[in-house]
Amino acid sequence: MSRKLVRPREGRMIAGVCAGLAQRFGRSPGFIRLLFLLSLLLPGTQVIVYLVLWLLMPNEDRHVVRY
Repeated sequence: MSRKLVRPREGRMIAGVCAGLAQRFGRSPGFIRLLFLLSLLLPGTQVIVYLVLWLLMPNEDRHVVRY
């Protein structure tokens, strides 16, 4: 399980939020995407939360040290 919550460059579909959450919590990205899609059937602010995470989660590149 990864310690940092980042949006990976590989395995993205739209913004990488679901892929980042999956990587952080040790789940498959498909499972997290399915949960998100199912949550859209319920009333709530899921889309707003997704957009906020998109803005707040840094890209994976910022945490890579290059020499």
